[in-house]
Amino acid sequence: MKIAVVGTGYVGLVTGTCLAETGNEVVCVDIDKVKVEKMINGIVPIYEPHLDVIFERNIKQNRLSFTTNLKEAIKEAKIIFLALPTPPGENGSADLSYVLGVAEELGKIITDYKIIIDKSTVPVGTAEKVHAVVAKNATVDFDIVSNPEFLREGFAVDDFLKPDRVVIGTTSDRAKEVLNELYRPYVRQGNPIIFMDEKSAELTKYAANAFLATKITFMNEIANFCERVGADVDAVRVGIGSDSRIGKRFLFPGIGYGGSCFPKDVQALAKSGIEAGYHFNILESVMKVNQEQKTALIPKIMDYFDGDIKGKKVALWGLAFKPDTDDIREAPALYLIEELLAAGASISTFDPEAMSNVQELMKDEINFALSAYDACKDADFLVIATEWAVFRNPDFDKLKENLKAPIIFDGRNLYDLAVIEKAGFDYISIGRNKVIAK
Repeated sequence: MKIAVVGTGYVGLVTGTCLAETGNEVVCVDIDKVKVEKMINGIVPIYEPHLDVIFERNIKQNRLSFTTNLKEAIKEAKIIFLALPTPPGENGSADLSYVLGVAEELGKIITDYKIIIDKSTVPVGTAEKVHAVVAKNATVDFDIVSNPEFLREGFAVDDFLKPDRVVIGTTSDRAKEVLNELYRPYVRQGNPIIFMDEKSAELTKYAANAFLATKITFMNEIANFCERVGADVDAVRVGIGSDSRIGKRFLFPGIGYGGSCFPKDVQALAKSGIEAGYHFNILESVMKVNQEQKTALIPKIMDYFDGDIKGKKVALWGLAFKPDTDDIREAPALYLIEELLAAGASISTFDPEAMSNVQELMKDEINFALSAYDACKDADFLVIATEWAVFRNPDFDKLKENLKAPIIFDGRNLYDLAVIEKAGFDYISIGRNKVIAK
């Protein structure tokens, strides 16, 4: 099939590349001329494992191309995906200006039947709004479909090529037939293509992310309680995760969730509830707890150093909101950095992928090291903010040599307590007993 993808952000680029991988001819369109030129020259503008391989392959085989010309991009396309930003507005609701702006243009330039798909995460009722905007100028038939993405950063390629499910919101039999054909290659193992109405599909995306954010936040509250009563959150996690009704995933406590999806989607769903006359009490609590959790290590650090870290050098491992991505949106590390600098500390940091993004944001406010161990040279203590695999099994002797003192504050519970005690570190994590070696 011939497909156009409007927007080459995280969702758009993964969507376009993975659609090309199964033999479709895909044109990705973006208004950013510099970005488009880079992609034409084979440069992937985001970090996502395995994306570069299929990106390069499909460009070479002429199934994936890029342009800034919307009219040319959609001219021969049967399907048009809208993968545009929906950032939070000032009041917390999703900003649909990018989506509706492109919809306005599409109404003026489509010359034959098109299936226009909302791939962006959008509030309930957006399909109706997009339909109305396109219809103002369109002189041909078209269908508006809601097809939310369920891509995890760091696993997005696998998630697209082998999805747990494909959710498609449409009441059009014509669109159903085409999209069933489009997605059939991705569900050969039997995972479902689920058809529903447009509003239900829009809500499914928000409900999924809100539920997962709630699960994470609940476990963080359990961890905080464990610290106060002397229980071990690792034992509790294993105990409840073995219940098939609960499951093992999203039960690891830490310093909160971040990224491009959970924070804005939870906020947008809560705002949509208010607009519909319904108050999501649970989601309000989730947002409050998560915001506090991002800096949960700060009181532990201040308590350890008797309330004063002025002049101390901090080694910080991890800047991305999660491993295997360079995304720093709402990353807990940024909140920790702000608090540590405000307390008078200096910071030397290392992250395998996200340092350039933070450099653009913070300039010379902190030091960016060449390696994890370089970040620790002459540091008074180490803070771990992201659970990158490279941090999971360090050379503890080398770590001791670089740090002024063997002190670790771990926001992701990377290390076994017995191992870290044997290594001779003071170790303070989330929801577990302190290890004080001295």
